[in-house]
Amino acid sequence: MAQKQPIPAQQEELMTLIQRQGTRLRSELQAHHMSMFPPDAQKTIRNFAPAEAAQLLGIAEGYLRQIVSEREQPAPTKGGRRSYSVEDIAELRKVLEQGARGARRYLPHRREQEKLQVISVMNFKGGSAKTTTSAHLAQWLALHGYRTLVIDLDPQASLSTLFGLQPELDVGANETLYGAIRYDDQRRSITQVVRETYMPGLHIVPGNIELQEFEFDTPRALINKAPGETMFFARIGEALSEAQGHYDVVIIDCPPQLGYLTLSALTAATAVLITIHPQKLDVMSMSQFLQMTGDLLATVAKAGAQTNYDWMKYLITRFEPGDGPQNQMVAFLRSILGESVLVHPMLKSTAISDAGLTNQTIFEVDRRQFTKSTYDRALESVNNVSAEIETLMKGAWGRAS
Repeated sequence: MAQKQPIPAQQEELMTLIQRQGTRLRSELQAHHMSMFPPDAQKTIRNFAPAEAAQLLGIAEGYLRQIVSEREQPAPTKGGRRSYSVEDIAELRKVLEQGARGARRYLPHRREQEKLQVISVMNFKGGSAKTTTSAHLAQWLALHGYRTLVIDLDPQASLSTLFGLQPELDVGANETLYGAIRYDDQRRSITQVVRETYMPGLHIVPGNIELQEFEFDTPRALINKAPGETMFFARIGEALSEAQGHYDVVIIDCPPQLGYLTLSALTAATAVLITIHPQKLDVMSMSQFLQMTGDLLATVAKAGAQTNYDWMKYLITRFEPGDGPQNQMVAFLRSILGESVLVHPMLKSTAISDAGLTNQTIFEVDRRQFTKSTYDRALESVNNVSAEIETLMKGAWGRAS
């Protein structure tokens, strides 16, 4: 038996340094998180002004005042001014739905014949606003009455952090999607790893480093495949089937790499949204990503995987309208990809980036922290992109509007 070689002193020092720095970083990050979100803190969505609430509900502001005045409880107020919480808006949706006549639906839940929408948000390169897009889209859909599940499939778990969870402390073993797709007898139903959020109608399956185990387990499972065992690419879809009756749409925030997790998310998806930062290096990286994805999907298709998307779209993110080179790159992408590029880009905004520094979205941060034009511009961008995706969802369901 070959003897183990001793580790050179210089290499051992480097390994010790890396471990020490990692430990210190983790400790400081935990302390920072605790200062921002102490154990008794609760993340919330900001209250909405009457005009905003009416817009979310799809009614005139005057009609909103009428409905509120007819109810027994007093109109909600904040600081002496009327405002509406997400809970108020959710309750008003139910009231409107009960009194609705004709085809108008204030609760736009999918009908029995309409399939669950599963949107995988992805990019091979980090920094493309993939996670920010996933969070804002999920919250927008929930605010508009859709029963929404968002899944953090990235072992780095940035999406979970954005939703107020600290992956190392708040997410334990077998509490990520890994628990619902693993290969051993500890596998559990996805319903056991779903958590409620601080928004009505929005649930989350959080992530942490545990998800990486799926990348290690799958090669062994492929070699030692048990009879009747589900292949890796079908496991997310199989897990979702156990909870599909509870949701209208699932948003999957994929890891920025082409591994077994991403391929499984691609196979489970009914639609794919690829985020692109309009810079040359990012576009070059994306072209390689698309070629690799096509090759890998062709390979898994031979093993029985089915990918039949209702739509696959590209979203321009972190776009600066006044940047000449970015405008040229966007024009180039539209000339090549045509209508596959969404009409509306997600604008680069200090409101969104500053909100992210405190683990908040544009719907959570206090709009008074920014000038009216800065906040409104960011919110309009999120609204436009999300509404365009909602139209694609409705089209997949065969709805006219």
